[in-house]
Order: sequence, then C-alpha cells, then structure tokens
Amino acid sequence: MAALEPVKFRIDRVPAEMTYPLRQQVLRPGRPRTSAELVGDDDPLAGSFAARTADGEVVGTAVVRPEACPWRPDAPGAWRLRGMATAEGVRGQGVGAQVLRATIAHVVLEGGHLIWCNARTPARRFYEREGFVVEGDEWNDPQIGPHVAMYRPVELPED
Repeated sequence: MAALEPVKFRIDRVPAEMTYPLRQQVLRPGRPRTSAELVGDDDPLAGSFAARTADGEVVGTAVVRPEACPWRPDAPGAWRLRGMATAEGVRGQGVGAQVLRATIAHVVLEGGHLIWCNARTPARRFYEREGFVVEGDEWNDPQIGPHVAMYRPVELPED
C-alpha cells in the first residue's frame, strides 16, 4: 500500500460553527448536525481551533472553555477540552497533536492552570502522549461509547 502524502495544514482560532461539520462527522456520525454543538461554544473565553488545509478544509478541531474540573472542583484555572476530532484521512500525521497544543497555549495565555476532558477510550494513548493522566475508572456513555476522565496541569514555558 502506498504511503499517503502528508497533509499540509495551519492551525487557526475559528468560530465554533466552522468546526461543527467535522465534529458531527467524527464524533456524532448519523446524528443531526446540531448534536455537534456544545454547551459553551458561545462563551467569549472559549477557544475553538481548527487545522485547515490550504483550500480551507477543516481536518482537525477542538474547543476549550473555563469549567470547573468535577474531581478537583477547587482547582483554580480549570478549563475543559471538548469536541476534539481529526478527519479520518489525516490521522497519524500530527494534526490532532497540533490542535491540542493550540488549545493548551490558549488556556495558558488566558491564565489557566489545568485542562481536563472526558476522553473516548480509544484516544486515551493519544492524550497520554500529550501529558494527560487518567482520573478514575472507565465508563460508558450510552450515546457515544466508552470514556475515561483525563487531565494535565499547564503552565507557561520557562525562558
């Protein structure tokens, strides 16, 4: 099998609406597009990020917004990561990692100290490679499958 040509992309902060088609395709297949809209997408502090090809196609996306961490409710500066999706044809090429790093940079610039998510179990290793650790046991969301809670502290890099 021939290797795929690496995708060329850039990461941009975008309106949440731009991410809905990919979110729906990857995270909510067979469900209405409105199922990809998340609570807090319209929060002015939220950061929606997209990996876009030269022709503007969104091939990766994620959003972060301030939200208390359920298992660390008193932790200051907690932000929730949601809507993380990478188009099937570009997985394994660093798209997801770069989108995730953009969300982390946004959290740091906004003064955040912790980023957390409910990760789909098949994505657990991806998040672990990016410094996230598991909190608690796996559970099954009847509409979207098995998940595990994950988090990582974030900080400005040392000069």
